[in-house]
Amino acid sequence: MALRIIMMGAPGAGKGTQAQRIAATYGVPHISTGDIFRAHLKDGTELGRKVRGYLDAGELVPDEVTCDIVAGRLAEADCANGYVLDGFPRSIPQAEALGRFLDARNEQIDVVIDVAVPDEEIVGRLTARRTCKKCGAIYNLKFSPPASGDGTRCDRPGCDGELSQRGDDQEETIRQRLRVYHETTEPLLAYYDEHGILKSVPGSGLSPDGVFEKIEEILSAAGLS
Repeated sequence: MALRIIMMGAPGAGKGTQAQRIAATYGVPHISTGDIFRAHLKDGTELGRKVRGYLDAGELVPDEVTCDIVAGRLAEADCANGYVLDGFPRSIPQAEALGRFLDARNEQIDVVIDVAVPDEEIVGRLTARRTCKKCGAIYNLKFSPPASGDGTRCDRPGCDGELSQRGDDQEETIRQRLRVYHETTEPLLAYYDEHGILKSVPGSGLSPDGVFEKIEEILSAAGLS
């Protein structure tokens, strides 16, 4: 039986981490739109050139292009037994386009899992994130700080690079990303709830293992595990 899942949640809620765990546990591909975009850009495909044009112009990639890229990925052989979608759909029009694509293939999404975390906790999580300028290692001053020194240097063997806060981890930027999420993506929760396939798990107050246990309970109750 195929297992088709959409992971939802605000930026920093941990949906990507949980999507990867589901994929590894249940043997289905983890499909991230960001990863797909990067692969097309790297390979210089026709779609990749389209995406590059929008990015270079400082514009958002249109829904039509995003949906074409995702549809092409879902049509690949490794998706025959299911997949975990992470980062798509991001809007009602994208969800409707996905529905039309699946209807044409006599397929459907089995469950949409929302990882729910309050905005203020997300702000706290992401503003505490630091990246090593030298090796790219990522730390979190709250959850996974460097083991040595005053928290400003990377503790990977042989590195000792300076840790810095990326521009997109600054509070103003995070709050803007959350505003966009609430305006554009959050309406999908009601959309999928109306379809009877929305489930929610608390992403706050639990460890990543605890969140995953809740997800496994959902999948088991739905007869999908």
